Amino acid sequence: LFVLSSKSLSSTKYQKINRKKNMARGKIQIKRIENQTNRQVTYSKRRNGLFKKAHELTVLCDARISIIMFSSSNKLHEYISPNSTTKEIIDLYQTVSDVDVWSTQYERMQETKRKLLETNRNLQTQIK
Repeated sequence: LFVLSSKSLSSTKYQKINRKKNMARGKIQIKRIENQTNRQVTYSKRRNGLFKKAHELTVLCDARISIIMFSSSNKLHEYISPNSTTKEIIDLYQTVSDVDVWSTQYERMQETKRKLLETNRNLQTQIK
């Protein structure tokens, strides 16, 4: 037979609480990682963690998620919920938030087109 006194019981609880505190992850300072290799490894691990959380949200909550990421080397990484497309999600975002995501891009393309047509006209007159 083993009996714990209230004093030993409370110290046991205290030890368990302290053990949990000491086993917690330490805080890291959020700043750019200077070492390219370490930065790429961290990006890869955190990207995978983010995509895993997005997948969990999709499965557990039937959420529709699209994540588009570019690494520092401009490599594209994306997560899209099953049975969804990024365009569908962006279109839904536009509808719900009254934000026209495509208008700025359209305006830029129109301006580029105008400049190209003007350049084309100038070149044609120089050729004649």
